Amino acid sequence: MRNLNLSDTIAAVATSIGESGIGIVRMSGKDALKIADKIFLSKDKRKPSEFKTYTTHYGWIVEAGNLKLKTQNRNIIDEVILTVMRAPKSYTKEDVVEINCHGGIVALRAVLDLVLINGARLAKPGEFTERAFLNGRIDLAQAEAVLDIIRAKTDSALKIGIEQLKGALSRQISKIRAGLLDVLSLLEANIDFPEEEIGAVDYKRIQQRLNKIDAQMISILEAAKYGRILREGIHVVICGKPNVGKSSLLNALLKQERSIVTPFAGTTRDTIEEIIDIKGIPIRIVDTAGIIEPRDLVEKKAVLRSKKYIDLAVMVILIFDGSKKLDKNDSILIKKLKNKNTIAVVNKIDLKQKIEKNGLSKIFADVITISAKKAKNITALEEAIAAVVYKGQIISSESIILSNLRHIESLRRAQKLVAEAANSMDNSQLSIEFIAQNIKDALFSLDELLGKKFSEELLDKIFDDFCIGK
Repeated sequence: MRNLNLSDTIAAVATSIGESGIGIVRMSGKDALKIADKIFLSKDKRKPSEFKTYTTHYGWIVEAGNLKLKTQNRNIIDEVILTVMRAPKSYTKEDVVEINCHGGIVALRAVLDLVLINGARLAKPGEFTERAFLNGRIDLAQAEAVLDIIRAKTDSALKIGIEQLKGALSRQISKIRAGLLDVLSLLEANIDFPEEEIGAVDYKRIQQRLNKIDAQMISILEAAKYGRILREGIHVVICGKPNVGKSSLLNALLKQERSIVTPFAGTTRDTIEEIIDIKGIPIRIVDTAGIIEPRDLVEKKAVLRSKKYIDLAVMVILIFDGSKKLDKNDSILIKKLKNKNTIAVVNKIDLKQKIEKNGLSKIFADVITISAKKAKNITALEEAIAAVVYKGQIISSESIILSNLRHIESLRRAQKLVAEAANSMDNSQLSIEFIAQNIKDALFSLDELLGKKFSEELLDKIFDDFCIGK
């Protein structure tokens, strides 16, 4: 359990550790300005507690108690820029002070240690964002979007995170929630005051409203599978016989020399893995050793590893040497992969061709001809990969795209309960109380998604994944 104390002033290094131009030590809490007063010496001799909000100031970090000493007697830790952001208009809705130091582990640690000595405590992972949530600046879905932005591997994943942080998902879920509350109020009015003249329940009208809400949730859930792909990416394996151009293809897709390429078969003796961005999709692509009858123990292990990656892959790029006829080893791979998500690639089109593309087209839905060495038709292959992932679906830029598994599960539970409530309207033997309870349970799931209802265990699970300082 995190056992957070919101009355504490917390501090942490908010930038990655290592050599860089700038590193930031961040403080948040009621004593942030008080601590800054003790250790910051501004050029104009004013204290941070006197600074206006959203202002930056040049000065030095010095050991507490040295502020009044003459310059030559002060122990200066670092030359810095200090920024003040006063509550409630700050990231955490608390007083926030950020100290922009010179990048580097020694300077940052020295400043952080000084901040901790003077009254702050070290922040837990994600505690700044958790305070933003607990203090009501953002909801839980928006808080989780912060981590999605940090971990985004492509522009598309980043865009999803930004839209969620701006509240696009929260607004849509809130509209659905408001619609369910309206329906629930109609049902409970009839439950609580059956003898009053408020009119009988219009089952058909309520069913229509529930069906509309159900359709809205289904639409969001249908786009969620693409959101998961854009967030986490997919595994794609390049496989084929030795010397067909697997490593050359990896280099062509990466647009850099990552794999060693030689005219000799068996150069790649192990798997090589990289992440590339193809049409906004994070592709975790693996170049495997050639699938052949192994000649020694090393080749045997390499081939076994290649086969393991192929079995686990979401998609396989099966590459052939177009300048040579298909042989027994090619046939074995074709048989193994014909029922898997496979794109057949005929390489070396710059040479005289001995493979009929039409023959492969009878087995595989996608057959692309390329020259990996000369980077010809690589764009066509990228488009084919994207088409297989999206399966011809076009995701509107205005669509609300779920990418977080917790959000998907919460919305799926709510959708099933709403669908059940709508279907129950056709059953005259079921009481209004039963239908109302389904709607209450659906609302609870939506409240969990937004963080209106939460447990300490849930917060632990979410924010422990954050880095310290965010």
